[in-house]
Amino acid sequence: MYASPLMPISRAASPSPSGMSRSPDLPFHRSPSVSDFQIEKAPRSASAAARRSMPAAEPAYHDELLYRESVSRLIQIKDRQFAVSGRIPVDPSQLVLFFRSKSGITHSLDFPIDVDYNTPPALDVLIAACRPHQTADLDDYSDRESLFYPPNLPLTPSLEIASHPILDAVRASLFPNLPAGHHLTVMRDKLEVIVNGGRMGRQPPSLRNDGRSATIVVTLPVRFRGGALVVRDPIGNEDKFYGRGGKTGDIDWTAFLADCDYEIETVQKGCRLSIAYGVYLKTFGPIGVNPDPLISPSDNFFDLMAPILNLSRGRKIAFYINHDYNVSPSEAVADTLVPLLKGGDSLLYHAFKMYKLAPELHWTAGGYIWPVDRIVEFFGEDIVAKSPTQGGRMPFGVVNGSRTGTPAVRGAFGAYGGGFQDVEVDAVRSYVEASGAVSLAEADITLLTDWTNPTPVVGKERVPFVAAGELEKLVVNALLVVYIP
Repeated sequence: MYASPLMPISRAASPSPSGMSRSPDLPFHRSPSVSDFQIEKAPRSASAAARRSMPAAEPAYHDELLYRESVSRLIQIKDRQFAVSGRIPVDPSQLVLFFRSKSGITHSLDFPIDVDYNTPPALDVLIAACRPHQTADLDDYSDRESLFYPPNLPLTPSLEIASHPILDAVRASLFPNLPAGHHLTVMRDKLEVIVNGGRMGRQPPSLRNDGRSATIVVTLPVRFRGGALVVRDPIGNEDKFYGRGGKTGDIDWTAFLADCDYEIETVQKGCRLSIAYGVYLKTFGPIGVNPDPLISPSDNFFDLMAPILNLSRGRKIAFYINHDYNVSPSEAVADTLVPLLKGGDSLLYHAFKMYKLAPELHWTAGGYIWPVDRIVEFFGEDIVAKSPTQGGRMPFGVVNGSRTGTPAVRGAFGAYGGGFQDVEVDAVRSYVEASGAVSLAEADITLLTDWTNPTPVVGKERVPFVAAGELEKLVVNALLVVYIP
């Protein structure tokens, strides 16, 4: 076997079949013998593979790196979506813009508009009333500045975006983790105008420092070319939205987060009109330090509460929550129900908040109540198999087969389970205590109920557990607890 030209210099040539060595500078020798193929296969295959793969290795590796980088960029943009666009299904011919000029005359502007074909006189009046935009590009020496309509002059479009599901799309795209009880509202900001040859310089977030969470830009159906909207997030990611330049069809809109800056590239032809809206996050509900509920208890409701508050001074009182909310007490604390409250539950919570009190929600079952920061835990064990009477380990709070402290209360835990045995009741109580619950008496809480109604409607949530190999469910209620100073 002879050395390959690509083999290292320090590696000696293999012996030839005749037993003589061959100089490395001689031409490659191909032996007709079948045994030669078997002998030369290992070193030659490695060398040949190297010769075949080396030229192609670099493009393949480059393609793999390009593929990985492309995937990485896509996932980064997907995981942090900072801008989104869409269309409003409205016939542009049904859109009218009403405005009042400096002279006090009211004008109306009909759409769609093609300034190269026919410029409505009202558009000239609108542009003449506009002011130059404030911009972050101090060195922008563009011949034509971007303009905006003065906010002190009345301006009303017939298009009301609140009547279209735009805010739902913005919430789903830009605020996917917005908790229940938080709502998006919209307020018109300003009308922006860029004529042929003009552009809008960078608009940083500091120019929109009004507490907004996002901005929506609706492009009005006026024919133009160029004028792409460029949006950048704080870390430099950029997205560009071209719109359709006033072509017939739906109306375009773009939304982006409040910490983004934006600019509009040069309008090459026509005129670009757009209306900017501020999107604000509101908590119309019982959550937050200063709640802003959409409902308000009546004066009669407050009159009914007044004697209860006066007679409960210095005490903790509690009311049952009446509705089901499908929240597992084994996975979430009771206070997670606050933004979900509805009906009388929400009304009572709001009323206490308006009295400047601090109501809390707690889980309760069988005369026990859990702390506000605790869930109902059963740890997935068979509570009967682990009881002392069944030969298992002794559950918490049970000594010699009988529970220490308060005697068993079958009605408390047995009413929902369909006839628990005493050992099951004791085992449930032991696990309830082990998860942090205490009796209402020990917590010094007075539960207020309607004595004229022996079967009140009470919301029920359920915690599954295993007893004697059977799957059972402990029914857990929620209490609204408040201290009256």
